[in-house]
Amino acid sequence: MKIIVAIDDDNGMLFNQRRQSQDTILRGYILEMTKDSVLWMNAYTRKQFSDIPPYVRVSEKPMDEARDGEFCFVEDMSVAAFEYKIEEMIIIRWNRRYPSDLQLDFNPLEHKMMLAKSEDFKGTSHDKITVEVWKKDGF
Repeated sequence: MKIIVAIDDDNGMLFNQRRQSQDTILRGYILEMTKDSVLWMNAYTRKQFSDIPPYVRVSEKPMDEARDGEFCFVEDMSVAAFEYKIEEMIIIRWNRRYPSDLQLDFNPLEHKMMLAKSEDFKGTSHDKITVEVWKKDGF
């Protein structure tokens, strides 16, 4: 499974019970990145997409459902319990600090993942959004 998360500089995923991934360009980026696979998300995440392509699956337990090689966009759930399934982690960094209600509970470095790619782009809500792709050794 390939986890996608959006976090602030303190690993916050939600602030004031709102998502940190509210960016039109980022949504397009995620859909383009995942178009040749399956993209899992829950109903909360689904709300930010006006139209979803046929490869998107909605489940209240998306990390349970995702198989090897499939993507799972996580905004409001703990990730650590699924460490055994994570083969890749796509971390979207807002390069800002927000108050947070929920923080990412999975550190790729602690799980011997390697940074395979990092790129910056300008979003609609943030001048600089950083996307990091972390991979487990052997993938």
